[in-house]
Amino acid sequence: MIRKTALAMVMIVAGCNTVPLEDTPTRAQIADSSLPPMKAFVTPHPSAPIRSNSNIAQDFLSLHFQLESGRALPMFTRFETPITVRVTGQPSSTLNGDLGRLLGRLRREAGVNITQVRSDQPANITIEAISRSEIRRALPQAACFVVPNVSSLAEFRRDRRKSRTNWLEIESRERLGIFLPYNASPQEIRDCLHEELAQAIGPLNDLYRLPDSVFNDDNIHTVLTGFDMLILRATYAPELRTGMSREQVARVLPGILARMNPRGNSIPAQPITPTPRDWIDAVQKTFGPGASASQRKSSAARSVAIAQREGWTDNRHAFSLFNLGRVTQGTDPAKAQQYFGAAQQYLASIPGTDLHKANIAVYTSAYEISRGNAQGALRQINPAINIAARAENASLMSMLMLLKAEALEIQGRGSEARAVRLDSLGWARYGFGSDHAVRARMREISALNPNKRAGG
Repeated sequence: MIRKTALAMVMIVAGCNTVPLEDTPTRAQIADSSLPPMKAFVTPHPSAPIRSNSNIAQDFLSLHFQLESGRALPMFTRFETPITVRVTGQPSSTLNGDLGRLLGRLRREAGVNITQVRSDQPANITIEAISRSEIRRALPQAACFVVPNVSSLAEFRRDRRKSRTNWLEIESRERLGIFLPYNASPQEIRDCLHEELAQAIGPLNDLYRLPDSVFNDDNIHTVLTGFDMLILRATYAPELRTGMSREQVARVLPGILARMNPRGNSIPAQPITPTPRDWIDAVQKTFGPGASASQRKSSAARSVAIAQREGWTDNRHAFSLFNLGRVTQGTDPAKAQQYFGAAQQYLASIPGTDLHKANIAVYTSAYEISRGNAQGALRQINPAINIAARAENASLMSMLMLLKAEALEIQGRGSEARAVRLDSLGWARYGFGSDHAVRARMREISALNPNKRAGG
């Protein structure tokens, strides 16, 4: 019973590391931390997409001409002038630094003419840092969000039921507001920046079928990928302009992609199957608010059944199995490992899914540690740490490093374990924020070690 409880705790934390933490500190509390200094990523490592340009063209059209609800957008829109961005509200100490890095990437990798201006200057895009409670009062299910034709939360509240804030009614992009929490972990704030700013200047849709994109509600990727930068570069190609129809964009898109991604011309196209609404609903209900454990498990099992019905062998089927494993491991860890293993089998043949595998490795390596199999855990952890680092996922990276420390301790390599654990803490501060949250992760992972349980 102790093993199941300890394993369930750490697995739930690892699986939901993108969910806001209630005890995330204020900026002062972060600055006064007694833990080692926060670490930050410096050099991006985006990988070019490994897909046919024919498939990428279909992705582009689906991303730009449809909303997440499934409703079709009547025309293509983008900014037609150089884009200015400002930050207002109560920005955290890390927000402006992460924003500067992101804007630099957008200029270099996507060719977008975008710059930051002072908070008191007019701007096309206003990023307002507000409290999580204010965000929840505005949109209860959102961690952060973007709205057209507003520059403040007060303006959004005033106009939220008007057509000017409805994406379906938008004919041009000139002014938008992004609302993100200041009292969240640095990584959560950065993740919001990447997703919401990308949607503010580019596609409005998310597609579960994309294995290598932040334009996907699976939350596997948290910073803009090489695929995302290609989509944004194509969005601002000179052949396109606001007001074009889907058919007009489709006619010029092959030439744009051939110029920007010549490698994709030689890759064979793969069949694309739509994602049915019942599968999306099942996935969202699996980790939606207010669901009981049995309801989560039922929804996860339903998503797997739908994936089987659709005949999928892609990342969506793997994601369904991953979720079923997550909601099963608390009551039947051995069965959950079977689901994780099946997910890994699907991912093995899909390019661009290393980060998916690294997320699963948190679960499978924790299971091996709880059984005292340190070598089996390390075989999974070591490559996953490098993948998490390249993806700039500090919360995932720190969890893997803490797991590695426990595996090393089981092997009697105490000094190595202490060095890895110390190194993990700077990343954990970026990924989880508060001392309390970081120490909670340390305790939960430490509880997996059978030697410590036996001694305690």
